[in-house]
Amino acid sequence: LLLVWSTAWCSKLAVQTCPLVTGSHSVQGVYHASPLSPVKGLVNSLWVSVFTCTDEIMQQEIRPLVAVDIIEQLHRQFAILSGGRGKDGAPIITFPEYAGFSEIPDEDFLNVVTYLTSIPSLEAASIGFIIIIDRRRDKWSAVKASLTRIAGAFPGNLQLVFVLRPSRFIQRTIADIGIKLYRDDFKMKVPIIMLNSVSDLHGYIDKSQLTRELGGTLEYGHSQWIHHRTAIENFAMTVKTTAQMLQTFGTDLAETELPNDVQCTEELLSSHTDQHDKLKDELKLAVKQGATLLTCIREPVTRSATSKLSPDELENVATVERLLAQLDETEKAFDQFWSRHHLKLEQCLQLRHFEHDFREVKLALDSLMEAQAGFTDIGDSVARVDHLLKEQKQLEEKGQEPLEKAQSLAVHGDQLIQNNHYAVDSIRPKCVELRRICDDFTNETKKKYDILGKSLELHKQIDKASQWCEAGIYLLASQAVDKCQSQEGAETALCEIEKFLATAKEHQANAIDSVCIALLQANAQRILQKLEDVQEMFDKRQVSLKKLAAKQTRPVQPVAPHPESSPKRASPKTTRPATLGRARRQGFQMRTPSCRHSSALPFNKNEALCLKFNLIETERVYVEELQSIIEGYASEMDNPDLMHLIPSALQNKKEVLFGNLPEIYEFHNRIFLKELENCVENPELLGRCFLKRKEDLQIYEKYCQNKPRSEALWRQCADNLFFQECQRKLDHKLSLDAYLLKPVQRITKYQLLLKEMLKCSKNSEGTAELEEALATMLDIIKSVNDSMHQIAITGYEGDVNELGKLLMQGSFNVWTDHKKGHNKVKDLARFKPMQRHLFLYAKMLLFCKKREENTDGHEKTPSYSFKNSLKMSTVGITENVKGDNKKFEIWYNGREEVYIIQASSVELKNIWVSEIRKVLTGQLEACRGRTQSECVMLNSPFTQYSAIGRDELLNGFVPMQSARSRFKIIFLSEIHYCIWNNSTHPGTTQTVSHKWLLHFHYGSGVPMTRAVHSGDSLFVPCITH
Repeated sequence: LLLVWSTAWCSKLAVQTCPLVTGSHSVQGVYHASPLSPVKGLVNSLWVSVFTCTDEIMQQEIRPLVAVDIIEQLHRQFAILSGGRGKDGAPIITFPEYAGFSEIPDEDFLNVVTYLTSIPSLEAASIGFIIIIDRRRDKWSAVKASLTRIAGAFPGNLQLVFVLRPSRFIQRTIADIGIKLYRDDFKMKVPIIMLNSVSDLHGYIDKSQLTRELGGTLEYGHSQWIHHRTAIENFAMTVKTTAQMLQTFGTDLAETELPNDVQCTEELLSSHTDQHDKLKDELKLAVKQGATLLTCIREPVTRSATSKLSPDELENVATVERLLAQLDETEKAFDQFWSRHHLKLEQCLQLRHFEHDFREVKLALDSLMEAQAGFTDIGDSVARVDHLLKEQKQLEEKGQEPLEKAQSLAVHGDQLIQNNHYAVDSIRPKCVELRRICDDFTNETKKKYDILGKSLELHKQIDKASQWCEAGIYLLASQAVDKCQSQEGAETALCEIEKFLATAKEHQANAIDSVCIALLQANAQRILQKLEDVQEMFDKRQVSLKKLAAKQTRPVQPVAPHPESSPKRASPKTTRPATLGRARRQGFQMRTPSCRHSSALPFNKNEALCLKFNLIETERVYVEELQSIIEGYASEMDNPDLMHLIPSALQNKKEVLFGNLPEIYEFHNRIFLKELENCVENPELLGRCFLKRKEDLQIYEKYCQNKPRSEALWRQCADNLFFQECQRKLDHKLSLDAYLLKPVQRITKYQLLLKEMLKCSKNSEGTAELEEALATMLDIIKSVNDSMHQIAITGYEGDVNELGKLLMQGSFNVWTDHKKGHNKVKDLARFKPMQRHLFLYAKMLLFCKKREENTDGHEKTPSYSFKNSLKMSTVGITENVKGDNKKFEIWYNGREEVYIIQASSVELKNIWVSEIRKVLTGQLEACRGRTQSECVMLNSPFTQYSAIGRDELLNGFVPMQSARSRFKIIFLSEIHYCIWNNSTHPGTTQTVSHKWLLHFHYGSGVPMTRAVHSGDSLFVPCITH
């Protein structure tokens, strides 16, 4: 066990071989190189001490037999070790009189004698044992049997054998004769001394070494002797068990890998500590047991000062004291070893905590550095740079906690190093890494602030320069040309220009270049180019005005003109062509009565330029207003400091109040505004910008649909202190509801600006795109407006979103006709129209009744009560109704139901008819694609024709003759259709007042009759055989 334990323990800890020597044992242990190498020397030396002590304990007091194993044989008392010694110190074993000695089994005899000879020390046993056989009351036969058994089974060295012969005369005589005759038979190499009495024995052995039974003075109690021997052996076993527990514990320590995480290290430390405490308890218990045993052995001496302990008792005392001393040494060595091992585990736990905290802090710092690295935007406007500065500030504040943790962890690592932690080589690099990352983040933050500060300064100057350019362009465009024709007007205009140019010093190129950095060169170059262009425009205008101001009116001689000479007078157009051409190039209007038309184009370009700048500038203001709403109101709803001001009606209703306003802001701020600004240098791209973002602008539909809910919620909470506090912080003059209306106003303003741009950009590059963009914006506004009406539909049991796209909606007068069987029934209110609001979807036409109510002084959004619906796949349309060109018909199920619809104008009616026709045509195309149908179109005028076969109908146009009416029949599948005359032959038709009666026969089924008018489109239902 010791070899296994030592090897297992040492093999866990080191790389180099070192001998562990204990007495006659030598164990080779191996220490592995590990983070524990700084403490391996001390651990090794301490472990040698523990090993030596436990080895010595376990090697002694180990006998083949112990008292408890032969307790019954010992109690027979046929042999005793009284503790007496011969004159040379030889231990004495006495065989007292025992009647049944010859009947003792050989095994029992051998066990007792072997046990007794194992008790004395090796030194005493090496002298040889003295045997005293007391057979004074027995016969020669008993003496002979005793000698024979001892000679054949005594395991120790013999020095002398004393025999107290039988006291009776006859037996004594026989004994004398017998010993002479049988001495050689006993085969003893030592003398056998026959004694007649105990007095003879006293001549060989001192009385003090003999018990009272042998005439001596030695105090001996056999029961007490057995008790002491049992207690000593139990104590020795306890010590041995304790040593084994130490070995087992050491083996566990040696075979346990140090964990790599905090939890396992804590569990290991707790487990080892518990085992250590148990071992300490066992050691204390063993020491207490030994002390108690020592007191018991010394009790006779304690009771009487004259009493002395026998040599065996003294040896027992020495044995117990030696065991106690070794236990004490073992405990001290173990305590030292445990102290170092416990320190090792605690340092391991400190290391795992440090590594765990390092990983967490490193992860947070890496996230910060990643966010910092991704923070590359330097802004393209003052508002954007301000926003970036706020984001940088937020990132810096967010990083304060991880940075503080990193600094604190680095200081903790330094403390571990100062405390001689074994893992210095692992801790020091991590401390360096933490400080490096903290310094990098701080330096990058400082650098970012510096760049953004320069960017902010530059964009402020760019904005000022841009405003100056726009003001200059506006000044040039606003100068009235007719006033500049006079010398005084030209001088006034020239004075205005010079006064304006005097303000240009602060926008010089060197002022912008002073804060320009590499990443902002492009923006700076654009504004510098713009400044140069505007300066050039002013220079050219100045040249023209100076010429006009310097021009003197030449005196004209009054001459009576000839009538025919008037047309030959030179016009202003021909007198100053160079000036006019230069004026066109300068981009301003130089109008005179004779050149008004030719100079209109430059004026329109200037006006378009002003409109373009107005669009971009108002877009910037719009984005800033959206940002102020989101940051000043929406974000503040999550501010813990203002939560107490938010009313219960507003709790968790941020999305209701603001709708998708954040989505609109992100689109305009990150995409649309930038694309509009890119159009400054390329005005022809303006229309394409709107066309490109057609789908993105649909986000306004969602916002407008939510607007009624938002307004209703606002009316409940408008006077709340929360909104007042937010408005105060933002320094807004208007309340929140005015700003929530901005998106609705903005989406409607785009089309107005595009209309004005078109007026100023006729027949120029980009006009087509502008026209298409205007149509797109009108469609978007219409879609938004229609969606606002759609959400107000009530009473419809289905889902309107499943009806397809909402194509049209509007209010109409509606009359209805119903036919049941062959009887036609008109509504009672036939001549009184119903007011209905129609919703045209791709799949359905809804008839609703409009309702409006006013509540609390606020106009409520109209609602539409559902009344009826028609599937678009089953309807037909009559585009013209006799007597009113604003009416059209929609009929259903072979004109069993007819809806006469009157629009407010012919234009509106035509729009609806056209849209319905598109829906029906689209359904036809879709049906063709599904069924691979053929279309037979009878578009030519005709009167009568004979029966038409199936192939003729399906394979092309049917030849017909002229007639006054036109109609077309569309066949949707390959079915045998026949057209029947209402009188005789199949395949004929009859015209009555421009109305056609068409008879259809499906195979052998019942014929079906439908009446159609001129221009009707008739859809024949498909019936599959």
